[in-house]
Amino acid sequence: MTPEQLQSLRFTLRSPRRLKTEALAGLVVALALIPEAIAFSVIAGVDPRIGLFASFTMGVTTAIVGGRPAMISAATGAVALVIAPVMKDHGLNYLIATVILAGVFQIVLAVLGVTRLMRFIPRSVMIGFVNALAILVFMAQLPELIGVPWMVYPIVAVGLLIVFGLPRITTAVPAPLVAVVSLTIVTVLAGIRVPTVHDKGELPNSLPGFFLPNVPLTWETFQTIAPFALSMALVGLLESLMTAKLVDDITDTRSNKTRVSWGQGIANIVTGFLGGLGGCAVIGQTMINVKGSGARSRLSTFLAGAFLLGLVVTLGDVVDTIPMAALVAVMIFVSLITFDWHSIQPATLKRLPKSETGVMLVVVATHNLAIGVGAGVLTAMVLFARRVAHFATVERSELELNGRTVASYTVDGELFFASSNDLYTQFDYAKDSSGGIDHVVIDLHASHIWDASTVAVLDSVTEKYRRHGREVELIGLNAASVRMRERLAGKLNAG
Repeated sequence: MTPEQLQSLRFTLRSPRRLKTEALAGLVVALALIPEAIAFSVIAGVDPRIGLFASFTMGVTTAIVGGRPAMISAATGAVALVIAPVMKDHGLNYLIATVILAGVFQIVLAVLGVTRLMRFIPRSVMIGFVNALAILVFMAQLPELIGVPWMVYPIVAVGLLIVFGLPRITTAVPAPLVAVVSLTIVTVLAGIRVPTVHDKGELPNSLPGFFLPNVPLTWETFQTIAPFALSMALVGLLESLMTAKLVDDITDTRSNKTRVSWGQGIANIVTGFLGGLGGCAVIGQTMINVKGSGARSRLSTFLAGAFLLGLVVTLGDVVDTIPMAALVAVMIFVSLITFDWHSIQPATLKRLPKSETGVMLVVVATHNLAIGVGAGVLTAMVLFARRVAHFATVERSELELNGRTVASYTVDGELFFASSNDLYTQFDYAKDSSGGIDHVVIDLHASHIWDASTVAVLDSVTEKYRRHGREVELIGLNAASVRMRERLAGKLNAG
């Protein structure tokens, strides 16, 4: 840890109130992680213990080496979906090798500066990401509400009343923790038969041990697992960086995104060698930790992992009795407080450009956060290029200069592949060739050449005028545009 982080941790440990908040937040997150880790294990086709161990090791490791305090990392659905085919086709040893290689890829991507790409994610994509997250978290609870005993519904309703109502009375204890504990006690004492955590799978009864995947160290093995490892690395980094940015906004603090990236890589390597499923930042549980419970330090992240392992190993019989309905109520609460309701108000939608609303819808419609963000960024880029393409204008005028009639074209706007395509058609070649025009001047002082496409278009314009017997003079180019044109002019097969 850095000196600043150590100082922050010392402050937390010396403040009884802050220590209580961080510890209780970690406990709530641990309880919420258990059923999800088991569910993600089922998605990946592995024993539930593999997912639970991953949630423990990911949480504890990122608490130490990660770049975003209070962010929760664990086994996730996105990662499970990416590497499930490896388990299905090649078995557990290849899956663990894939997790370890994904961690290596994440460290390499961090060194290469992949975090700088975050600046290209527009606000509309961020809002779409948050709203898509909230919707996916809510939809993930629906299977727990379909085809279940009728008592599940009043338990969920009471849980929602607690998580929304208790903070109006007191914030001394996190409302989600009160909901889980109280509803568990009631269902056990009253003998109410509803689905519990036990129904999701068997909990581990021992600590994770060192696991060395038994795979051939050959090029063929690398070719088999590398595509899945790279996909896992990219999906994990994307979700982790977006989650870190979200926590930055909520807490009004900044995090080290490069450290977030290589921290996730180290966590996946550690998790792989301890036989875990691997993972990344878990947005739902991070919101429980930061927004629902008020945690702000690494201690809550560390304790979430430690409590998780302690609960499932030493108190497995107690954890087994937690009704799924109580955890469903907590996750519905998370989805509702995560959703950006302001973004869908009629007044907001009316003010926003339609393109930004479209980007938000693209992210939400994909039902996959990683694909949604990629599609949203691509959509935003296309729409931006389309808008900017029409900003470049060309105005023609005629003037007498040294006894010659000159056709002067003033170009105003940014010139790149989208806008320069229209540039070629905005010159009056016929009139300039037969109307007594002796010379053509293109004034570019109010524009900038950004790419080779524009250089090629300008070459095409000058070549067309040359075929009509008119010479073209380019004036007003700034220094960067001059350098680009000198480097590329006449070498792009214009004609």
